[in-house]
Amino acid sequence: MADAAGFGLGHAIVLLGAATIAVPLFKRLGLGSVLGYLVAGLAVGPFGLGLFNDPETLLHTAELGVVMFLFIIGLEMRPSKLWTLRRQIFGLGAAQVVTCGFLLTLVGMAASLSFPVAMIGAMGFVLSSTAVIMQLLEEQDETTSPEGQRAIAILLLEDLAIVPLLALVALWGAVDSPAAAAAKPMWQSAGIAVAGLAALLAAGRWLLDPFFRVIARAGAREVLTAAALLVVLGSAVFMQSVGLSMAMGAFLAGVLLSESNFRHQLEADIEPFRGILLGLFFLSVGMSLNLRIVADEWMMVLGGVAAFMVVKAIGIYVIARLARSDHPAATHRAALFAQGGEFAFVLYAAAMTAGIFDVRASAVMSAIVILSMALTPVVLLVHGRIRRDAPVSMDGIDKADGLRGRVLLIGFGRFAQVASQALLARNVELSVIENDVDMIRIAGTFGFKVHYGDGTRLDVLHASGAATAEAILICIDKPESADHIVELCRSEFPLAKLYVRSFDRGHSLRLIHAGVDFQIRETFESALLFSETVLTGLGLDEDAARDAIADVRDRDAQRVELEVIGGVEAGRKLLRGNAETPEPSPFFKTRPANAESTVTGELESAAKP
Repeated sequence: MADAAGFGLGHAIVLLGAATIAVPLFKRLGLGSVLGYLVAGLAVGPFGLGLFNDPETLLHTAELGVVMFLFIIGLEMRPSKLWTLRRQIFGLGAAQVVTCGFLLTLVGMAASLSFPVAMIGAMGFVLSSTAVIMQLLEEQDETTSPEGQRAIAILLLEDLAIVPLLALVALWGAVDSPAAAAAKPMWQSAGIAVAGLAALLAAGRWLLDPFFRVIARAGAREVLTAAALLVVLGSAVFMQSVGLSMAMGAFLAGVLLSESNFRHQLEADIEPFRGILLGLFFLSVGMSLNLRIVADEWMMVLGGVAAFMVVKAIGIYVIARLARSDHPAATHRAALFAQGGEFAFVLYAAAMTAGIFDVRASAVMSAIVILSMALTPVVLLVHGRIRRDAPVSMDGIDKADGLRGRVLLIGFGRFAQVASQALLARNVELSVIENDVDMIRIAGTFGFKVHYGDGTRLDVLHASGAATAEAILICIDKPESADHIVELCRSEFPLAKLYVRSFDRGHSLRLIHAGVDFQIRETFESALLFSETVLTGLGLDEDAARDAIADVRDRDAQRVELEVIGGVEAGRKLLRGNAETPEPSPFFKTRPANAESTVTGELESAAKP
């Protein structure tokens, strides 16, 4: 293995091993992969086990990961997507970034930092962690909700903001450097940069697509991958040569190719390199974290974490309220975005290179960001508990009390909204309860009268008229809660018929055993209609398609009968699959007990002339 100052195969094995152990562990703990890389780098770096003494060399190589990261972001920034979210991106997102950046800059200057250091430190902290926030939105199934779309719009603006910030750092460093006096005049440098930018845009507009088309005709996948790397790195180096940042070049190359026919192929080719090199970048940042300086400046670090997170959260909350978000949505966004993110390390590394940050400032600022990222899951956990314990505003909401509908409908989500239409068309008297206040308010705007009530509580069921209802429709999307309501209704309201929305096959079997009058899996009928339409679209006549669907219904009913007795695996033979699974058969058939004498007789007969 090479010496500690160099980089050999043994060092590569150490880095891969550290990442392989730390990243899955931190993701399992809910702390995110970025923090796992940082801690792994810290563990093997000069302030941990001391297996690396010169992380700066590794950091420069790993910056290629940032370049490719920004290229991938550029590929996602299709002009059509940017146009659709333009108001939220350039309105809400820009307002949040500018406001929080201004406030945090004041905090930094109040801590006796110079204006450049305070501003770069503040803007780095303003750029929240895209990886952490997107993961949390997906886990909470909020990516398609209005609040989730606003969060994504803010993240897009922050992704875009890193490019001009990096350009500002490079320009600031050039102006402040001792060689600036002997350098080219500012107007000349600006002219060269603008000309280079125009040349790159022109090449992307008229040359890139034909270039990749020629490469694709060669039919060699590895050549297309090499061409993709050539475009990314070539654009980055070209932008650097005209005085702009490598990151800007990579980002612009991605935007120019975002509408290309080869976009998906390019993303697939670059992604493995981007992931490995970006992970290497975070490892090297972790190695560069100077624990001695952090220990010496622990008051500055802890104070910075508290001040930055609180001030940023206040700024986010104010902007959210000015944008007409309600209090719960504003506080949730503040808790979600209060931390710093991975772009801070990119910006701080550029500031170190440009001479704006010294080693102390970089270590302190990086430590503040790392600790804020580590605290994010804790902040969200505390916020979630406070949010659950906070009293729900019941303005304009009526609680279930004294309802006497012929039918009681529990839960008013997508399934129940459709199911209610036929009943209302025949003037069936319908009482509806729901425990989601937002859903009740939204339903009210569409002409529905929905009362607030938790169907899992017996007193609420009595207040909702369950004792006099002819039928109770349980349409909630949580199987355990539905099972509890069924149990209550079977015990307390035995005369009411129970119609239940089932979550899946296992849930249906539980409902059948519980004795409900009718259950249906929430996707069963829509899936059958979907497949029938596909059959007719493929040219099958309508009668044949209906027969196929009827066969599926019959086989499913037979499966249910078998599964009620023998469990969910009992009817699997009735389920069609697209893989051939022949029944195993022996090489030789089993012979009866007298087979030996029979065979002997046959042989003797065959031996006779």
